[in-house]
Amino acid sequence: MDFSEIWAIFGPGVAGAIFGAGWWFWIDAVVCSSVKVSFVHYLPGIFASLAALMFNCVRKEDIDYSPYEESEWRLKLWLFLAYVVSFVSLAASVGLLIQDSVAKSGPSVWTGTAGVLQCVLVLISGLIYWTAHPE
Repeated sequence: MDFSEIWAIFGPGVAGAIFGAGWWFWIDAVVCSSVKVSFVHYLPGIFASLAALMFNCVRKEDIDYSPYEESEWRLKLWLFLAYVVSFVSLAASVGLLIQDSVAKSGPSVWTGTAGVLQCVLVLISGLIYWTAHPE
């Protein structure tokens, strides 16, 4: 067995564990928060999960990287939108972390840190699954 076969077997499980860890950090931060966490704080994680789903709707074999041929432009547009959604969710989570660290009456800094960890781990899990998925 070479590495690609082993990665195809264990990669989706690793991706699922990383995805679960990201959401576990967020749930822990919400449960342990002393104040009510507003719905706006939930949005970066939801959109990061949506971006991971968008990545995994595209098969690697369908992408043509040739700059001279006009391949499926809808596919490239879909991937571009997935990258935009992922980076916006990550930027929003960092912005909420900064907001939580400045404001005294809002959620704790751990809530903002967990939001950033959630987005990073969810997006990493989506990319791991995309590289490891055999189809």
